[in-house]
Amino acid sequence: MASERILMQKKEVVAEITDKLKGSEAVILFRYAESTVSDMQELRRNLKNIGSEVKVYKNTLVKRALDDMNIDLSEFLEGPNAIVFGTDLLEPIKVIDKFAKDHGNVEIITGLINGEVVTIDTIKEYASIPSMEGLLTMFARGLMEHVTHLSIALNLYADKLGEQN
Repeated sequence: MASERILMQKKEVVAEITDKLKGSEAVILFRYAESTVSDMQELRRNLKNIGSEVKVYKNTLVKRALDDMNIDLSEFLEGPNAIVFGTDLLEPIKVIDKFAKDHGNVEIITGLINGEVVTIDTIKEYASIPSMEGLLTMFARGLMEHVTHLSIALNLYADKLGEQN
């Protein structure tokens, strides 16, 4: 039978996981079985730069935390898994997706977006969304295209009026 001290430590870890799950907009569960220590350090640095983090917990403790929140991911909680917690929605998804593409030994398996379980396809869709700067650039180009066409039309109209005089 486990000692009282060990049970308290496990309860603290479950509470920590629950707090992280509740405080994250994006939670990504991935397998890292063949990753090297330097690979994981690189991922940790990349996530830290955007205010996110990656943690490794025992699957049984993660399952208990998820059960407390009425979320069932038990089919994914086998083998060595890690979890990315992000307070931002898109950036952690983009970082882990790029990392998984660059390092073939990382496999994204599922995630939670705003507390809802999502599939790998949904995660890939979110990862393909351009950054805010990219979206603003696309928007500005769209506006500039209309302004350019308007200026060309006005110039042609002015030339036509000049020919009539």
